Amino acid sequence: MSKKIIAYGNGKTGYLEGDKVIKAFDSDYSKADVLNEALNHARIEETGLNVPEIKGVEMLDGHWVIVKEYIKGRTLAELMEEHPEKEEEYLELFIRTQKLIHSKRSPELRKQFDRLSDRIAQSSIEATQRFSLLQRMREMPRHKKVCHGDYNPSNVIVKDNGEVFVIDWSHASQGNAAADAAQTYLLFLMDGKRELAEKYIEAFCKTGTTKREYIEKWLPIAAAAQMIRESGSRKELLAKIANDKQF
Repeated sequence: MSKKIIAYGNGKTGYLEGDKVIKAFDSDYSKADVLNEALNHARIEETGLNVPEIKGVEMLDGHWVIVKEYIKGRTLAELMEEHPEKEEEYLELFIRTQKLIHSKRSPELRKQFDRLSDRIAQSSIEATQRFSLLQRMREMPRHKKVCHGDYNPSNVIVKDNGEVFVIDWSHASQGNAAADAAQTYLLFLMDGKRELAEKYIEAFCKTGTTKREYIEKWLPIAAAAQMIRESGSRKELLAKIANDKQF
């Protein structure tokens, strides 16, 4: 059976083969990272959230692959692009799904504090600012909510019947929902969608008790942690935010 490429980037290629998705990793991809991604996903499955079921992890043609259930539908990113008149409706669904994620607990997931600390330590910002951001994070409340870590409309699939599934849990952790919201806000900004970023953060705060000022305290922390994954203008934007500069 032929394979159809459905996703590509960051050292990974997603193929559709029948009723399964094969996520293949580049040959130089760390075995430990592959197995950790599969473990993260399996732990999220146990929370009861709608995620594709993992069918297996194996070596195929010299590459590690994760085999998952195929969820037929459209991503929220595609729907927003095709139906701009429904942006508010889709954004509401996007936030409602994120808050459902935050309502879950998974005690075995890596702690968000440790994940962000490691990434900040590897960032290219000055040592004094790294120290300042780590100190700021130490003063934040330590929550234990499930956080996606890369929550954006491309990772939310809506089936024809309206059922919603969330994919790509490689950056999942347990921690503070406001940090996760800050990460999503940054993802919109890096994609050049400032207006949508503002609508997102306002709506996120409006539908709960989290204040915008609290999320903004997390922005430099999240930006510094994201820098090791980015380059070019995206990394330059993150550097400004990480250094508490206007952006």
